[in-house]
Amino acid sequence: MDHRVAAVSLRNITKSFGTILANDKINLDIYRGEILALLGENGSGKTTLMNMLSGIYYPDEGEILIDGKSVVISSPKDAFAYGIGMIHQHFKLVDVLTAAENIVLGLKEPGRLNLSAVAEKIRQICRTYGFEIDPNQKVYDMSVSQKQTVEIVKVLYRGADILILDEPTAVLTPQETEKLFAVLRNMRRSGKAIVIITHKMHEVEALSDRVAVLNHGAYVGELATEKTNAQEMTNMMVGHQVSLNIERPEPVNPKPRIEVENLSVRSIDGILKLDGVSFTANSGEILGIAGISGSGQKELLEAIAGLQPVEKGSIRYIEDDGSAEELVGKDPLEIEAMGVSLAFVPEDRLGMGLVGDMDLTDNMMLRSFRSGSSIFTNRKEPQALAEQVVEQLEVNTPGLSTPVRRLSGGNVQKVLVGREIASAPKVLLTAYAVRGLDINSSYTIYRLINEQKKAGIAVLYVGEDLDVLLELCDRIVVLCAGRVSGILDGRTATKNQIGLLMTQTGGEDEHA
Repeated sequence: MDHRVAAVSLRNITKSFGTILANDKINLDIYRGEILALLGENGSGKTTLMNMLSGIYYPDEGEILIDGKSVVISSPKDAFAYGIGMIHQHFKLVDVLTAAENIVLGLKEPGRLNLSAVAEKIRQICRTYGFEIDPNQKVYDMSVSQKQTVEIVKVLYRGADILILDEPTAVLTPQETEKLFAVLRNMRRSGKAIVIITHKMHEVEALSDRVAVLNHGAYVGELATEKTNAQEMTNMMVGHQVSLNIERPEPVNPKPRIEVENLSVRSIDGILKLDGVSFTANSGEILGIAGISGSGQKELLEAIAGLQPVEKGSIRYIEDDGSAEELVGKDPLEIEAMGVSLAFVPEDRLGMGLVGDMDLTDNMMLRSFRSGSSIFTNRKEPQALAEQVVEQLEVNTPGLSTPVRRLSGGNVQKVLVGREIASAPKVLLTAYAVRGLDINSSYTIYRLINEQKKAGIAVLYVGEDLDVLLELCDRIVVLCAGRVSGILDGRTATKNQIGLLMTQTGGEDEHA
């Protein structure tokens, strides 16, 4: 039994949205001087639970106690009054203001307009916890990690000593993640209570003291981090044994399939997005593309698929007999007819990949209608394809005639990826294929991608999770600011090596 008084106690907290029970009688204690990892698959109710602590939602039933006293939190302002601050995945900063202006925005305290005093208080917070931040820097000039720092300093400035961070490392490099963890450990030492919502097991093991697991809105249990491991935590989250191994079969008879040479691409507003990029993608191999968000990954795949004008350089498609055909200058339909398929899971899944008002079968037809020459498209094949995708990827849908926009984000994504894989390509370009998916679905997609590799398809895999890139890919091309800063062997590379190459332009090319 823990005899300390909890900073926060949640008692029988219940919350429903319509017919969906998001949290079902949850009991949870959060203590000062510890980091609690809140684990659970998508839709397990983690964010909903923390949103009730931070005043965004109000529980239907149950009680919240702060330091043993029952409190009512009906707005974020109430939460701040009790010292609770939440840092969300999507930052809420005003781009044209400085860090200091953002930090005091909305505060009524006297002296908030004396920005030099504000800046000094910010520097003091930074010294205490090890942040690096320039109070006078404008937000639009900041990296993602700097913006996150501003969000954290903002809640500390307001006196928070119970901090909740929702997926804080989703867009950070390994080096930035390490910096954040050092700061969080300093906060723990100073007696703050910290909750991180995450699904990255390596981080849970490295950072947290205790783990609480939710599954389908119910509290499954808690574990001391030092007494558990990634496998046990995953099984608790999913509710059954999950294999956490991504297989990496040796490529069988790999041959060059796509040769990219000295490729440069400019965006519509004239910014150089790719600068002299060269590499080869082989059949029967998974080539990973790593880089901080916005380093040219999107433009690279779109250029290969014919969706992005090329300023200079060449992209050659190599046939089995060794003859080469230039893709630059061909339109997307011609490139697709050669067997180059782009499974891009964009940030805006519905805007780019699927049509929200159309049902599953019709969305499959978007992909496959071109294979029939008749004007009366054949609904049978897309329907069989839709059934296959729904079954293999366990898409949670009332039926094939459900409009795609009524599916959850994760299910929409499975439809997108399944659709591209099912088009039987020669080259599969995939980006962010598992973004936002739960563990089970992610591993299903890794398995599907590996099946494509075994079938001799050249796979280009753009991913954000370096642990996965290192387990799945045969080789990894690292992009930094539109240039190739290194090409590494996936079997021997380390996360640190990739992290350093992600932040240095034109480093030593290490051709694996």
